[in-house]
Amino acid sequence: MSNIQGKVVLITGASSGIGEAAARLIAAKGAHVVLGARRTDRLEKLVADINAQGGSARCRALDVTDHTDMQAFADFAKAELGKIDVIINNAGVMPLSPLSSLKVAEWNRMLDVNVRGVLHGIAAVLPTMEAQGHGQVINISSIGGLTVSPTAAVYCATKFAVRAISDGLRQETDKIRVTVVCPGVVESELADSISDEAAREEMKAFRRVALTPNAIARALVYAIDQPNDVDVSEIVVRPTASPH
Repeated sequence: MSNIQGKVVLITGASSGIGEAAARLIAAKGAHVVLGARRTDRLEKLVADINAQGGSARCRALDVTDHTDMQAFADFAKAELGKIDVIINNAGVMPLSPLSSLKVAEWNRMLDVNVRGVLHGIAAVLPTMEAQGHGQVINISSIGGLTVSPTAAVYCATKFAVRAISDGLRQETDKIRVTVVCPGVVESELADSISDEAAREEMKAFRRVALTPNAIARALVYAIDQPNDVDVSEIVVRPTASPH
């Protein structure tokens, strides 16, 4: 029997891309998935698909930038299923631009979603996991959390922050497993938020070699499936053909 079966797994940013792929695969492995995102129409369709295939899925509208909303999401999962075993803090945005473009609103949006969203997710589940004596926090960083590139200074800063927060949490607890997953280029809607034309064209070229979201979903399954005394602290997943 796997170490995933029967677990309650919360996933943010679950309406597309990595979040959607993770929801499908983790549910197929026998977990109960609780899915959050702003686009509830897509969430509801995903939940219906998973349940129709014999899985167990629920959803709730979620804005990760709102601490109260994130707490309500976690409370919903616990009320429905009695516990929280895993949270995957996956929601993220990537509106790249040179710093000289002064897109301050976009910088703040990245900080709100990519950093505060992760902190809100941790805050929402940590008391429950500590009380249970077990749990796992999985935070999605990026290869942008390992090295910085032009037009991506703020995005990379947020993903470096995700790794720092994660390692700090790992060191502060002996009960909770903490995992960071750093994807390379993955087919997703992430680049659609780029408003700077030059950065958008550059990213199209950069993303010609890309993994499917299922590659990251499999990495998440691997991390969750390890025995409770094994913490997979960090996984980097890149396309074989990518130099980045």
